Amino acid sequence: MSIEIIRRAVDAKGNLPVDAASLAADADLYAAGLSPFCAIQVMLRLEAELDVEFPKSMLNRRSMATMATIGALLTALEQSQSRPRAA
Repeated sequence: MSIEIIRRAVDAKGNLPVDAASLAADADLYAAGLSPFCAIQVMLRLEAELDVEFPKSMLNRRSMATMATIGALLTALEQSQSRPRAA
């Protein structure tokens, strides 16, 4: 998963006082100013843009803690959604 897609979503919906490009992929987004409300907005933006759905198990603070974590979750979602379903 491209970190640039995540950076754009964070810039658009994260309401951070700094550009996402200025943060390392493993920087704590909450320490950078991400609120829980904005975290949900970032998640919704990514769902719409990437045509994925975060399962309820991923709707927690840890899932949105860093851009690297978000990227890993999105990669896992894309892989699980592309696997053929058992009959």
